[in-house]
Amino acid sequence: MRRSREKIQHGLPLRLVRSMLFVPASRPRAIEKARSLDADFIILDLEDSVLPEDRDQARQAAVDAVRAGFDGRPCAIRINAEGRADHGLDMVAVRAASPPYVIVPKVIEARQAHDVHLVTQRQVIAMIESPAGLVNSQRIAREPGVVALLAGTNDMRRGLGVPPDAPRTAISFALQSIILAARAAGVAAFDGVYNHLEDLEGLARECDEGRQMGFDGKSVIHPSHVDVANRTFSPSGPAIEQARALVEAFTGGAQRYDGRMIESMHVEEAKALIERAERQRR
Repeated sequence: MRRSREKIQHGLPLRLVRSMLFVPASRPRAIEKARSLDADFIILDLEDSVLPEDRDQARQAAVDAVRAGFDGRPCAIRINAEGRADHGLDMVAVRAASPPYVIVPKVIEARQAHDVHLVTQRQVIAMIESPAGLVNSQRIAREPGVVALLAGTNDMRRGLGVPPDAPRTAISFALQSIILAARAAGVAAFDGVYNHLEDLEGLARECDEGRQMGFDGKSVIHPSHVDVANRTFSPSGPAIEQARALVEAFTGGAQRYDGRMIESMHVEEAKALIERAERQRR
């Protein structure tokens, strides 16, 4: 079994992160509000949410925000993609700020993640957003320095030719490819954002779908989405109780329990669920 390459820094290990909140680094009030939210992970964005003319100011704001911290929670800076004018300047800012992680958008080959890791000396969360990125996701996930994959579902739909209003089943194979690549490499995997800001019921359904697929957590773009993601990706009270009962009932080998057969694998799963719940409550 492959073990995670992540070095645990600044709070929760990535596999326990339920919500990753994108915050435009050009908006000081949004950064300050993020400190009052329960998001497990803060992403200071220098890419799509920032106008080109605001990026110099946003870079400095991101550096200042990382240095000020987020009450011990992990954070990252999302830089601009390779080929954009701001890519190099963004990497310099990341190197100066030294956040635990750097998020690299539009990764299509492992070499891009390697280069950013080499320059910034930060652990890389690689965004998989294109057909080429999907095809190469297993190599990207195995690249030293990469500790997670993040689905960029909006660009993914466009690249695959899937209409924005098509159901998620249209990209389910692409999403499962990301999870497969992450699990094979021993790194975390995070679902893409939900675009409908006021549709919390739809968000809850999509979070639950992502959880059942195997994602560790979800990226979000609005403060109101944080609690939904946290709740959905946390073990429920009944699930925790069931897990504890299973562990207590197990006597070794294969045995009948609650109308089904269980063995040591099921006990390990139950213990992992209990540990996840306990660590997320700290």
